Amino acid sequence: MKAIVVTDQAAGTAGMTLAERPEPPAAINDVVVQVHASGFVPTEMEWPSTWIDRAGRDRTPSIPGHEVAGVVTALGYGTTGLSVGQRVFGITDWHRDGTLAEYVAVEARNLAPLPGDVDFTVGASLPISGLTAWQGLFEHGRLQAGQTVLVHGAAGAVGTMVTQLAREAGAYVIGTGRTADRQKTLDFGAQEFVDLENDALEDAGSVDLVFDVIGGDIQRRSAGLVRAGGTLVSVVGPTDVRPTDGLAVDFVVESDRAQLGEIVQRVRDGRLRTNIGDIVTLDNAVAALNSTERRKGKTITHVRP
Repeated sequence: MKAIVVTDQAAGTAGMTLAERPEPPAAINDVVVQVHASGFVPTEMEWPSTWIDRAGRDRTPSIPGHEVAGVVTALGYGTTGLSVGQRVFGITDWHRDGTLAEYVAVEARNLAPLPGDVDFTVGASLPISGLTAWQGLFEHGRLQAGQTVLVHGAAGAVGTMVTQLAREAGAYVIGTGRTADRQKTLDFGAQEFVDLENDALEDAGSVDLVFDVIGGDIQRRSAGLVRAGGTLVSVVGPTDVRPTDGLAVDFVVESDRAQLGEIVQRVRDGRLRTNIGDIVTLDNAVAALNSTERRKGKTITHVRP
């Protein structure tokens, strides 16, 4: 099969090449998915799991990409809950070969049915962004109606999901970003926008929940905005930053079939919009994923026309 592989951590996305790789077998509790569309997170090149297995052994050449939408073509021994020919979407295991390939082997529990009225392109754009937003807001942030949420990177793939889900839950949303992000942030539902290039972050005032995708000084200053009993939720790794009288939580997104079902249902009934930028083919994905231009949304690779 055709697949994009990486072998050199120092090279990052510049080390991507299109190559021929063996089709993956279906292990116990696995399914093999014929990939129709794949999502890719640029920070994957910084994840240890891209380069080593759980025992710390080199696993290159590895195939990146961990969001998939496609069709089940084979079942492993003992696999239940899914069937051959079924449309599915979800997240693949971080330590296994990913979805920038014509086929991928995935634990069945990491996938959810993709309804027939949801395009594969949309399906591949949802898993990491949607689950990150859902888990950060509701599991770790314990969001309640009437609370105020400060969303960093509000025009990005995760930020637009956070904004929409928080608004639906009855929260007041303040989004942050660069000057050029203002209109997009407001279009996706934020009630206020803080321009980090020209405004003072502190102008946002006190909030109940900070959803941080930036880290560093922005995270430190954001902690000072959290009200008593509030939470700072981060997806940029462990942090020593803590609100004075609140919680700080950093987490890694996990696959959850029920949550994927909740997210895709919201797409179907119009409550949730995806934030898709470029759509490319597997043959030209290497060049697209190496682009130095600022992304306008999530890049999705069409693996199967």
